[in-house]
Amino acid sequence: MRVAKDDTVMVISGDDRGKTGKVLKVFPENKRIIIEGINFIKRHTKPKSRMQPGGLIEKEAPIHVSNVMVVCPRCGEGSRPKRARLADGRRVRQCGKCNEIIGKA
Repeated sequence: MRVAKDDTVMVISGDDRGKTGKVLKVFPENKRIIIEGINFIKRHTKPKSRMQPGGLIEKEAPIHVSNVMVVCPRCGEGSRPKRARLADGRRVRQCGKCNEIIGKA
């Protein structure tokens, strides 16, 4: 997948279009990700104990990876990263616009 945990991504479609957030969790088998502060759902829960009351809980729901673009740390724009090899043979992700390395090198 072109998105990894702790990446900053921008939503390009849906109700939250244009918003940016940090990736909290990645589900590669379903091609979905959870983004901090994006795609909230309301969950009805039963009380479990005195410390955990029931009611409506708002939490982030997964969003499909095709609906987001990785934000480049250098140019600040959303781009689809491309793969590149460094001189020592490691594969890294590069910004498709400015060729800056995204994530850990």
